[in-house]
Amino acid sequence: VQLQASGGGLVQPGGSLRLSCAASRFRLDYHVVAWFRQAPGKEREEVSCISSTDDRPEYAESVKGRFTTSTNKIKTTVYLEMKSLKPEDTADYYCAAGGGYGSSCRGPPIEYDYWGQGTQVTVSS
Repeated sequence: VQLQASGGGLVQPGGSLRLSCAASRFRLDYHVVAWFRQAPGKEREEVSCISSTDDRPEYAESVKGRFTTSTNKIKTTVYLEMKSLKPEDTADYYCAAGGGYGSSCRGPPIEYDYWGQGTQVTVSS
């Protein structure tokens, strides 16, 4: 089981990026999938969560209205579309999967068993 995160880069404030999290050997609709980020000197923050059990994804207040998470049709890739990026969005971004079939982003805390490597996002002029 592997998760491969990609799509990071350098972008100017106000710009956009799309991160991808590709899964091998399992379908993402059998798990909750979240995007986390961690900036230097700061704690890890969960920015989004998506589950087939829920009617809509969940987002951190800091990214609501700017970030959108979704999956491809065959549930092998999860995306994080980031718009109106701010310098404070600069961080390493990670995707993670866990919880098992039927788990919800709004239920008990999820134990994320699978992690992708980080992809760096830098927002700077």
